[in-house]
Amino acid sequence: MFRLITIEREYGCGGAAIAAQLADHLGWKLWDQLLTEEIARVADVDPSAVMRCDERRDSRLHRLAKSFWRGSYERNSAALGSQVFDTDRMMSMMQDTMNQIGREGNAVVVGRGAPYLLRENPDAFHVFLYAPRSEKIRRLMADGHSEEDAVDLVDSVDRERIAYVKHYFNADWPTRSLYHLMLNTAVGNEPVVQTILDTMRLVEGRPKATDYEHPSVPASPR
Repeated sequence: MFRLITIEREYGCGGAAIAAQLADHLGWKLWDQLLTEEIARVADVDPSAVMRCDERRDSRLHRLAKSFWRGSYERNSAALGSQVFDTDRMMSMMQDTMNQIGREGNAVVVGRGAPYLLRENPDAFHVFLYAPRSEKIRRLMADGHSEEDAVDLVDSVDRERIAYVKHYFNADWPTRSLYHLMLNTAVGNEPVVQTILDTMRLVEGRPKATDYEHPSVPASPR
């Protein structure tokens, strides 16, 4: 029986709203902003520090700074390491957090590498949502973004997600073999939610094959 839904999505396709509707319909916990808050709690940092790392690699400048800290100031690296929160540190915590969510069940998890980290969990139903570029821009403008900002976000955010998945999971994004279902959200949120629920019921209990493998805990680059 499926007790988890992971929602991976192209930026601007309405994935967050659809995930919230699913969670509300099922009476399940929504791990989206809540996941950011949980990582911040465990790491003892402000949630804004986690948000800066969400689904993006650290900037080249920050990676160079880390190399500088770990090299030139080796004697003080332990102290600095306890103060610095970056994507590498976040990812070192993410597997344990996802495993805990998987054990608890009754959850809808948005992004953050969830389909990769929960790929072995038989209770998880994995969904990828996408939309035409024009639809993503339309949705972002409806949410209050200017057309210029909407175009920039659509063109840039998914590039960061592609780099994030390649770096931490050594996989292409999206990895189609991970997903039970891939849906175009241009049909509307309600049809998407209903299709996810209907498909879950249809495939429940059937084995799912995947040819994607990676270490259970993403390794930090050296």
